[in-house]
Parts: sequence; C-alpha cells; structure tokens
Amino acid sequence: MDATAPFPEAEDTSPVPGGESGNPPNAAPQVNITRLLAEAASKSGILWIRIPGGTTHPAWFVWHDDEDPRGTGPAAYVISGPGEQPLPWLPPQVELILRSKDTSARLLTITAEVAEITPESPLWDAACAVLRPERLNLVGTAEEVDARWRAGCTIHVLTPHGRPSEQPGAYAVGSGAAVVAPTRARTIGWRPWHWLGRPASRRGTR
Repeated sequence: MDATAPFPEAEDTSPVPGGESGNPPNAAPQVNITRLLAEAASKSGILWIRIPGGTTHPAWFVWHDDEDPRGTGPAAYVISGPGEQPLPWLPPQVELILRSKDTSARLLTITAEVAEITPESPLWDAACAVLRPERLNLVGTAEEVDARWRAGCTIHVLTPHGRPSEQPGAYAVGSGAAVVAPTRARTIGWRPWHWLGRPASRRGTR
C-alpha cells in the first residue's frame, strides 16, 4: 500500500455475469471506500473526532477536495477557538466518524492524520479561504473575520488514510453513545417566574 495515498481504492465490486456478486458466502459486502468517504464527507457538515484512548467531539468541518489547487488532497478542515467551536488538543492521529446524510447514523470510522495550521503558517490564508465561504452567520467583512481568526483560532487539516475500522456491513457491536457523566446538580428551588402566571394545572407544584 502506498503510504502517501490519502486512502486506498477498494476493489471493483461490479457483479459478474449471471448475477452473482463474486463474494464468498457470508462475507461482508465489498465497498468502494474512496467513493463512500467522498460522498459522506461532501454531503455533511458535521463529523465526530475521536481521540485515541480519550473522548469524542462533534465538529463542524469543510471537506476540501483534491481537485482544488489550494489543497494537497481530500481532507476535512476544522477551525476552533474563541468565537468558534471548542476542541481539545489533537494528537498526530485521530479517528473520524462520518454520518449518513439520509439517516444520521454512523457510516464510516476511519483514521486521519492531523496537521495543525497556525496563523504563522504560509498555509493559513489558503485555509481561511477554504473555511470562510462555508461558515454560517459570519459577522463582519472577510478582513475582520480573518483578523479575528488569526488572533485566537487554530485550523486543523484532517486527512483520512488507510482502511476504515467501521463501514457498511462491519460495525462495532456497541451503539457508540456517550455515557452521561454523573453530576450533583439538582433543581431545589421554585420554578422561575412566568409571564401572566403559571398554568392553573401547574400552580403549587415545583
């Protein structure tokens, strides 16, 4: 396998003459991972970043295609910092969980290399040009946005590679749902004041 390739092409899954798939009995169906990854990433604005041995974080991202001369290959661009989404420090490799646009269920889990782009990097302006057009509800001009991002934000480029650890036909047994952390928070007082009073059916209750 070429270690420099972002992710490998899957085998040809075209049916053989006679209508047979060519797969052994009870084998997981062959999937063209390159096409599935590009389809999932280009049609969704949310993915989950799983830190190995740590936590999982939802993140807004922009999928950057390799046909764009500003990039070096298909990758997810993620920005974090003040005024943007919070993200912890990311190690050199993470796992990306991509969802199905139709069902919102997890579709692929794949390893990605992490490259951090700081404001001092010569790639900073090009990365901002990738993210800015897709960022909703921006306030200010492009120059003002770039200045705010430069003052306190970090951009990460997440480049998938290798074979997925989860894909159609091969998923982990667990649901992947996060366990809610225990807390001592309780509602111990009366409910807040209501305009025109609380409904008669709820008066005198907590």
